[in-house]
Amino acid sequence: MSIYDFVVKTNHGKEKSLADYKGKVLIIANTASKCGFTPQYEELQQLYAKYKDQGFTILAFPSNQFAKQEPGTAQEIEQFCKLNYGVSFPIFAKGDVRGETAQPLFKYLIKQQPFKGFDNNHPNAKGLQDAINTNFPSFMEGDSIKWNFTKFLINKKGEVVGRYEPTTTPAQMTEKIEALLKE
Repeated sequence: MSIYDFVVKTNHGKEKSLADYKGKVLIIANTASKCGFTPQYEELQQLYAKYKDQGFTILAFPSNQFAKQEPGTAQEIEQFCKLNYGVSFPIFAKGDVRGETAQPLFKYLIKQQPFKGFDNNHPNAKGLQDAINTNFPSFMEGDSIKWNFTKFLINKKGEVVGRYEPTTTPAQMTEKIEALLKE
């Protein structure tokens, strides 16, 4: 099984097979418009612009599961991303990414790449950890998505080769992306 076995909904409600991305290096990220990590959209867009012509893309999956930080409609989310960060990579339908109601794709991703902890060198790492422990302690259980802007790196074969928590910026993934593009 690979990510190519999944069909997801676009931001416009149409079904899209992830098999359409065969042979590409991907970042699959759960996103939100009203989060402290929302500026990562800018770095994601920069990576997309730099590598899209080399077989790279980003797939964004908005979720409102984390402190209701993605309350907008599909149209509002798309407008926000384009106006504020110039996002031109695909944005998919808003949905759950953790727990029993999680989209099947995200259940698969977390099984392939379990939670290994936050990057404590990030300036927001301690605040994020404290906020989750105080307000959403169950989020820290198991390998589920812990917060917005968890990023999964997929190789050209559709294999999940990395998981990066919100405390890892997209720019920090550059070296690994470049290596995968050369494979």
